[in-house]
Amino acid sequence: MFFTISVRGKHLDDSILDYLRVHFPNFPLQEIDSVFGFLEKSTLYGGRNFTGPQLSPGDVEKLYSSGIGVRIPFTNHYVEEDEYKENLPLLEKYHREGNAAIITNDKLAQWIKRDFPKYRLEASVIKNIDTYQKIDEALSLYDTVVLPMWQCQEYDYLDKIVNKQCIRLFANAGCALTCPSKICYPSFSKMNKFNGAEYRCSQTLKDRQQMGMVDFDLDKLTELGFDRFKLLRARPKHLTKTGYETGY
Repeated sequence: MFFTISVRGKHLDDSILDYLRVHFPNFPLQEIDSVFGFLEKSTLYGGRNFTGPQLSPGDVEKLYSSGIGVRIPFTNHYVEEDEYKENLPLLEKYHREGNAAIITNDKLAQWIKRDFPKYRLEASVIKNIDTYQKIDEALSLYDTVVLPMWQCQEYDYLDKIVNKQCIRLFANAGCALTCPSKICYPSFSKMNKFNGAEYRCSQTLKDRQQMGMVDFDLDKLTELGFDRFKLLRARPKHLTKTGYETGY
């Protein structure tokens, strides 16, 4: 199995290797193919609001030395070509084998694929690729596709996917698992343009079941033929640890 691990909650002055040992102690470094989080400031980020870098240049070098790549969350819904050109220095800086870009906007994926072929392109979960046809269409542009959290428990559906080697599933899930609308994602995209946009969340608009962090059955998922997983860190106010942190 190969995992990409979130650095949400990591402070910039914390060593990345110490962070992985403390928060994900049951995952050997050789099973971690990459980590994902914010680097220097960019208007291409999405998924969360950018309040500062999470990975320092020193962190990146330590990851490279350990055979671990960086996945950059360029998941902003809204991207214009002039804005893409403004981010070329950032893209060039991390353009190397083993690194990846997580993308929501197909135009951005096309530009990066054209100009920076060493990046692996991953279709973000934000794209909501939830049918076999959508998977096939996405794989004409992206190297891998992240499926919605809820599908990680739909075993009959997963079993019929043809290109399992190109699929990344969640190993665990947070509030997005039960969210009925996910209006936070476009609001984060607007906030990361740094023009005064406000955060929006459906929690105050629609009732839903709050489940905290949920761990999916990795044994079952690997039996079905999947070997790429995305692992999130639990936020302490919801659950201090997930099952994978305490003894998977």
